[in-house]
Formats: sequence, C-alpha cells, structure tokens
Amino acid sequence: MLFRIIFVSILNQQPIMNQVFSTVDEYIKHFSPSVQSILHELRNIVHQEAPKAQEGIFYAMPGYKLFKKPLVYFAAYDKHIGFYATPTGHSKFEKELAQYKQGKGSVQFPLDKEIPFALIKEIVAFRVLENTTKYGTKT
Repeated sequence: MLFRIIFVSILNQQPIMNQVFSTVDEYIKHFSPSVQSILHELRNIVHQEAPKAQEGIFYAMPGYKLFKKPLVYFAAYDKHIGFYATPTGHSKFEKELAQYKQGKGSVQFPLDKEIPFALIKEIVAFRVLENTTKYGTKT
C-alpha cells in the first residue's frame, strides 16, 4: 500500500510534497548518504532480530510487522530519527530512553548525536519476543 508523505529532505532542505514511496529502498534513497547509512543500519537490525517480519511502507515510513501485528517503524527527519516501537517497547526501556525526547510509543534520536544501535537492537528483540508470545503459533 502506498502512502503520501510530506517532509523536509535532508538532501536539499526543501519540502518534498506528496512524495509517494512504495518500498523502503525508495524511502531511504531520498536522504543524504550519512542519513542513509543510519537508516540502512536500522533496517539491518530489524532483519537480524526479526527475519520473518514483513517489511513495507506503513504510515508513510519504513515499518515491520510480525504475525501481521506492528513490530517497529522508523523515519528520518531533518534533525532526528524517529523510532516507533509501540508504547510497550518504549515503556520497557524507559530508563535507557530517558535522555531522548519521547512521545507515547515514539522516541527521537538526534542526528547530531550517536545513534544507540545496541539499545535499538534490544528494543527490537523485546518486541519480537512480545509479538511471538502474544500472536505466534502455539505448539
């Protein structure tokens, strides 16, 4: 499913109005090489921790579902990376995420600071376990 997005491109700082992305690759290509590197690393973390997750563009950003249920999403903005692991993914790591700006089920990792990839990996692993426990095939 395609979603329209309005955001400020890191490439030229001009708004890209009504841009349509049908794949995560298309989404990632619209950013500077340094941001692309971060987005690729986030994508790799999800693929490593959740190899069976469905990848796509959901809510106009890269997202992943496991057992047809939301797992995590991420997005690039002009000054931060937004990471969305649903409220449970954030509440479980409340102490570790305290230094970052947050909303319900979201956290902002500033682009001018080191992205905490090890923490993100832990959060994704937690969400995989959570989805598997709640929605996975019972044996």
